[in-house]
Amino acid sequence: MEMWFSDIHTDGVKLSIRIEEQLFSAQSEVQRIDVLESKDFGKILVVDGDLMLTERDEFIYHEMITHVPMAVHPDVRQVLVVGGGDGGVVRELIKYDTIETIDVVEPDPLLVEACRKYIPEIANSLTDERVSIFNEDGLRFIRSKSDAYDLIIIDSPNPFGAGEGLFTKEFYGNCYNALREDGVMINQNESPFYTEEAFQCQRMHKRILETFPICRVYQAHIPSYPSGHWLFGFASKKYHPLDDLDKVGWKLKGIHTKYYEPRLHAGVFALPAYVEALLEDVER
Repeated sequence: MEMWFSDIHTDGVKLSIRIEEQLFSAQSEVQRIDVLESKDFGKILVVDGDLMLTERDEFIYHEMITHVPMAVHPDVRQVLVVGGGDGGVVRELIKYDTIETIDVVEPDPLLVEACRKYIPEIANSLTDERVSIFNEDGLRFIRSKSDAYDLIIIDSPNPFGAGEGLFTKEFYGNCYNALREDGVMINQNESPFYTEEAFQCQRMHKRILETFPICRVYQAHIPSYPSGHWLFGFASKKYHPLDDLDKVGWKLKGIHTKYYEPRLHAGVFALPAYVEALLEDVER
């Protein structure tokens, strides 16, 4: 009998992937976690029924949420990752020798352990000596921080349920306070294609725009994510994502990537007209 996993995108749209084997399934104190094996997408991490990542295309998401700010900010030493228990963001960050500390705030220790056991190619990065893992709520953690980080990456789940606090104006304000005077914040900004997700994109952009003096949105194409069209937010106290890009400096670091390239950088900020219209609605 065939087994299929379906990721629900809307009431009328779902992505279905044939599953070879269910590797892990458990209910933690925070959420339900499943790790599935598929032929076409490799291992799949599912949280509360929602697809979080697949082995096949996770590199796109993790490279784009990490290397875009790293190619702009000239001196990132202290980093905070909110979420990120799968280790994908950290895997990209530890490629930089200049980074001194990486704090990962992941409320669910079972998620970290499941990823370490079943997706070690990604999660083994969490054992790097520069990484500290805090199993607590991200909103609560960041309230006590001030002038502590050069870069904050919000690798959060969907803006519903337990993770909803990570999409509030209060949270973005706390991130602003936790950043140094030239700090950068990056957030995953959902897909602009479907109506409900487009509304979430607008809401996030509006709240960040009200907090940071520099706020831009960029995009990537991730096949397993809803509609395949995904947005990220770049917010900064000082650096502009295009004007302050150091293409040569980044290339000289010798960072290996499969998706991100400085020649791609300017293009990802060139948004389709319908996305620009969504953002302009709240910018006005």
